[in-house]
Amino acid sequence: AGALLLSATLFFTAPSAKAELNKFEYNAGGEFGNGTAEQYGEADIKGKKFDNMDLRRSNFTSADARDCSFKNSKLVGAYFIKTVLARADMQGADLSDVLMDRAVLVDANLKNTILARAVLTRSDLTGAKIEGADFTNALVDRTQQLALCRYAEGQNPVTGADTRKSLG
Repeated sequence: AGALLLSATLFFTAPSAKAELNKFEYNAGGEFGNGTAEQYGEADIKGKKFDNMDLRRSNFTSADARDCSFKNSKLVGAYFIKTVLARADMQGADLSDVLMDRAVLVDANLKNTILARAVLTRSDLTGAKIEGADFTNALVDRTQQLALCRYAEGQNPVTGADTRKSLG
């Protein structure tokens, strides 16, 4: 009975500990003090400019980010699950380790982006500009991979990776 009482006490004190942890994470400004870890989940941010920003580990899940600009931004580890990024300009952005499951990237500008280890499952990249993009170890659906390989060209200016080879 004593162990049960102790575990129940820990269960009920956990929310305040969680609130303190969230407060610490908020004040730290992202993971280990790197990035902003901003929250844009389900937001209507159409046309907003995020150029040259540090948005590592930020959350854009289910956001409407059509025509947004993320030129040369750091988006490492960001979440773009079910995000609409049609015609978004992500030229030169670092999108390493992003989760873009079911993202809509129709006609997006991904020129010279780094998408190393990105997860792009069930995402739509129709008409995306990928010249110089680095897809090294990215998870891309086979149909999207084949479609992108038809016109993949260039070399990423930062990593040196050949776009076509990085797509496999």
